[in-house]
Amino acid sequence: MKDFIKNVFATIVGIVVLMLIVGILGVISIVGMVASESATTSLKDNSVFVISLNGSLEEREPALDLLSAMTGGGTDGLGLDALTKAIAKAKESDEIKGIYIEAGAFSADTPASAEALRKALADFKKSGKWIVAYGDSYTQMTYYICSVADKVYINPQGMLDWHGLGGTPYFLKDMLAKFGVRYQLAKVGKYKSAPETMTADGMSEPNREQTLAYMNGLWKQMLEDVSASRKVSKEQLNAYADGIVALEGTEKLVAMKLVDKTLYTNEVKKEIKKLLKLDDDKSINQVSLAEMKNLPVSKKDKEGEEIAIYYAYGDIVDDIAAMASGGHNIVGREVCKDLDALAADDDVKAVVLRVNSPGGSAYASEQIWNSVMNLKAKKPVVVSMGGYAASGGYYISCAANYIYAEPMTITGSIGIFGMFPDVSGLLTDKLGVKFDEVKTNKHAEFGTLSRPFTEEELSYLNAYIERGYNLFRKRVADGRKMSVEAVEEIAQGRVWVASDAKKIKLVDDFGGINEALAKAAQLAKLDKYHAASYPREQETMEQLMKMLDGEGGDNYIDEQMRLALGEYYAPFMYLKNINKQSAIQARMPYQLIIK
Repeated sequence: MKDFIKNVFATIVGIVVLMLIVGILGVISIVGMVASESATTSLKDNSVFVISLNGSLEEREPALDLLSAMTGGGTDGLGLDALTKAIAKAKESDEIKGIYIEAGAFSADTPASAEALRKALADFKKSGKWIVAYGDSYTQMTYYICSVADKVYINPQGMLDWHGLGGTPYFLKDMLAKFGVRYQLAKVGKYKSAPETMTADGMSEPNREQTLAYMNGLWKQMLEDVSASRKVSKEQLNAYADGIVALEGTEKLVAMKLVDKTLYTNEVKKEIKKLLKLDDDKSINQVSLAEMKNLPVSKKDKEGEEIAIYYAYGDIVDDIAAMASGGHNIVGREVCKDLDALAADDDVKAVVLRVNSPGGSAYASEQIWNSVMNLKAKKPVVVSMGGYAASGGYYISCAANYIYAEPMTITGSIGIFGMFPDVSGLLTDKLGVKFDEVKTNKHAEFGTLSRPFTEEELSYLNAYIERGYNLFRKRVADGRKMSVEAVEEIAQGRVWVASDAKKIKLVDDFGGINEALAKAAQLAKLDKYHAASYPREQETMEQLMKMLDGEGGDNYIDEQMRLALGEYYAPFMYLKNINKQSAIQARMPYQLIIK
C-alpha cells in the first residue's frame, strides 16, 4: 500500500513539474513573440531578400495564432499584402541588391493573386536589381510567378509543370438522394450555376460556356506574361502545355527555354555570389520576409493625409456566430460598423476597399452596399479587386467611385439564388419518422421539414428571388451609370474574367492597390498621402488575453483542417457550413478548383 501511495504521489509530482516546465516554455515563447513584433531590422550592405514560396498565398497575411505557435504549429500562409510591401521596400533599399526566390510546395488562392505578386516582382526589376529563382520542382502557378525572374534555375532531377488550365467540378445530387435528401432551387439568371453542385449531375451548357470563357481569359494572360519574360512564343508555350512537360528531363526544359540552367543548391549559391561580387569563402547576407516586415517605418510612409485600405475578403455572411470555423469571412454587421467608423473619421480622407470574395449572403451584401454608399457620400471610395469580386463581392463593389481589377480577377456573376434542403425523404423513408399536420391558415406550415415546398410555395419563393435580383441589377446600373437593360445583357449570373469585364464597363481599369491608392488621392485632391490598413489585426498580447478569457482555439483547428485538406478545404467548408448560411445567396460557383 505504501508503494502504491508513493507511486501515485510521484506521478502527481511529475505531472505538476511537467506543467510548470510547459508553462515556463509557454511564457518564454510569448515573450519571444511579443519581442519579435516590436523588433526592428537593420540591413547589411550587399544583401539578398529571400522569398520562400511555400504554403498558400492568401489575400492578407494570416494573424499569428498564439495557440499554434505555442504548440509548435502555425500557419504556412503567405500574405499577398505583406509580400508586395516587402518587395516594394526591397526595391527602395540601397542595401538589397536582388531577390532570390526559392520555389517549393506553393499554391495561390486565385490566379489573380499570383498575377499581383508577379507584377510586384516585375516592378522590382525596374530598379535595375536582379531576381533569381530556383526550385527542385515548380508547380504551374509557381512557375508562372518565377518566370519573371532574370534567371530561372532548376535542380538536375527536378520537375516543372506546364499543362494549361482545367477544373473538375463535382456534383452531389445522386449521393444526397441515397440519404433521402434533395435541394429545391429558386434562382434568377441562366448562368447562376453555384447550386448545380447540389441540384444537378453535370454542368449546364451556360455554366460550361462561361467557365470555358473565363478559363481561356486566365490562360491567355498567363501565356502573354510568360512569353514576354521567357522570350518564348505563345504558340510554342501552348504546344508545350499540350505535352506532358512535367515528365520531360531538365535538359529538355533548358532547350525549351523554360529554364536557364540546371544546378544543385550549392551551385546556385555560387551564382548568387557572382552577382554580389563575393569571394567563394564569404557568406551571403540573407534577409527574410519577417525581417523585411520589421524594417523601420520611413518618414515617407507617415507623410501626408491618411487613406484607409479596408480589406474585405472571404465569404459574405450575416453573422460569424452562426458559422463554423472556415477561414476569413466578410461579416455583414461588422463590416458595416467598420465602414461607418471610417466615414465618421475626419483623419481618413479616402478609402480603398480591397475586395476578394466569391459572394455569399444577399442580405449582408445589401447592408454593406448601403454602408459603402454612406461612406462615398463623405469621401472617395475606390475598389481594388483581388482574385474574386463576384456576385455578392461585386454587389459591395459597384457603388464605388472607381473600380480597379487585375486582368485575371474573376468578377460579375450578377444574380441571386435560394437553395432549400428537403430532408423529408431522410426523415420519413430512411428513419421512419411520421408527421401529422394542424393549421389555421393555408401556409402556416411553410418551411416545415415534413414535406417539400409545393408549386405554389415555390412560386412565392421565385417571386422573392426575382425582387432581390431586380434590386441587385438596379444597384449595379446606378453605380456603373448604365441602364438596367444594359446590365441585364451582361448579368443573369454570368462570371467574367476582368480582361473581358473591362470591355463591358463592370470595371474601370486594370491595377492593384497602389493604383487604387493613387486614384483615391486624386479624387480626394491630396498632394501627399500615406496608407493605413483596416481592420487592425490582433497582436500577440490581445490573443493571450482572449485565451485567458476562454476564447480562441478555432484558428488552430481551422489551420489543421486547411493543411490536411489542401485545395479541397474551401469546398469542404462550403458544404460544412451550407445550412448555417443565409438561404438567399449572391454567390459564384467558386468551388471549381482550377489547375
